[in-house]
Amino acid sequence: MDLMQFVPMFGNFAFMIVAFVVALSVIVAIHEYGHYIVGRWCGIKAEVFSLGFGPVIYSRMDKHGTLWQVAALPLGGYVKFLGDANAASVGSDGSVDPVDARRTMTGAPLWARTLTVAAGPVFNFILAIAIFTGSIMYQGRTTEPVTFGQAQPLPAQFQTDLQPGDVIAAIEGFAFTDAEREVSLIDLLPLQENLTYTVIRDGQQMDVTGPYLMPPLISGLAPRSAADSAGLRIGDVITAVDDEPVFAFRQLQQKVIAAEGAPLDLTVWRQGNLLDVTLSPRVTDEPQPGGGFAQSYRIGITGQLFFNAETETVGLFEAGRLGVEGLWNTATTSISALHHIIVGRISTCNLSGPVGIAETSGSMARQGTQSFIWFIGALSAAVGLINLFPIPVLDGGHLMFYAYEAVTRRKPSDRAVQVFMFLGLALILTMMSFTVLNDTIFCR
Repeated sequence: MDLMQFVPMFGNFAFMIVAFVVALSVIVAIHEYGHYIVGRWCGIKAEVFSLGFGPVIYSRMDKHGTLWQVAALPLGGYVKFLGDANAASVGSDGSVDPVDARRTMTGAPLWARTLTVAAGPVFNFILAIAIFTGSIMYQGRTTEPVTFGQAQPLPAQFQTDLQPGDVIAAIEGFAFTDAEREVSLIDLLPLQENLTYTVIRDGQQMDVTGPYLMPPLISGLAPRSAADSAGLRIGDVITAVDDEPVFAFRQLQQKVIAAEGAPLDLTVWRQGNLLDVTLSPRVTDEPQPGGGFAQSYRIGITGQLFFNAETETVGLFEAGRLGVEGLWNTATTSISALHHIIVGRISTCNLSGPVGIAETSGSMARQGTQSFIWFIGALSAAVGLINLFPIPVLDGGHLMFYAYEAVTRRKPSDRAVQVFMFLGLALILTMMSFTVLNDTIFCR
């Protein structure tokens, strides 16, 4: 089932809100469940597990004495442990019998409190790995040698003589190996509308004609990009830029860079119809393979080959390894981006707050169920990472207090905790206000 079918029913704004609530609810539920279940394993009793805040819509009591509830404002959630003074598990309300002190967050051993707090971000990371792994297993990987599966839906001028089952040995005399396909082959090919493909068909080698390997076909849209804002969709083919025909994604890239932000008039083929779209490339900070960022003019689309190759199943262990690698790349890129923002090397527009995340949620949901699920994985990784920052109020702040306790053999005073919590909350609210202004005013 594709999420796009629901857009006309709800309208874009309502669809965006629904997508945001769904993504946030999944991530918060997993995060808080990590706190809950590990706390229970460590002997700490959870009194309330709440998804959302405010008036309670639904609740039930389980056999462990935990009240599970759904509240009216789906903007987060919490686990309230036995004796907690508040939903942030800071301080004690003083109502717990000394006999039950071990079952509270304040009275449990340091190791139990540490594991319980750390479990929230860890469960976010586990969710991200699981989604990345599942996506890799679902998509599979291209078989070697590369075998033609089926052509993408393209305008009539992009014709091919390739047939399903053809093994592609070379293009214009260049061997079609995996490394060349991904890295250098596109740059080696002559920039011409039709290419000669050497294929193995029924055991016989022959040359057939096909379109340029990577046409200006949209396979991905960057959320909140120029292309996304202009209403372009996955599957669209850009056939002309400023009335000049294009047949290669390389040509489109060159024209976008050459425009230096000036408006471009695009002719777009969409399911047999031609549309006129005008958009302006935007300066984008792009992570580089060797680290750091580089600025380039982009409209926010990615391309793909003109055909789908046959794929093979990726094993669980290999997919899991790639899933962990995906989590690591997401985390390191996020940390690098934050560092570059702080030192002023890239724009603060790379920071998104609730409004930007909601818009991104809607954009990814419109691109299809698979894209939306992948986005939930990436957002879960980001939420887990942010929660580990050593800022009071966040899980990382609690872990910072526990580290102090482990070193000094005593807990920080209630007064010190309250002061740091106030400062941490002020910092979080300031950052949230800044990102909201970013999303709505500064970076529009």
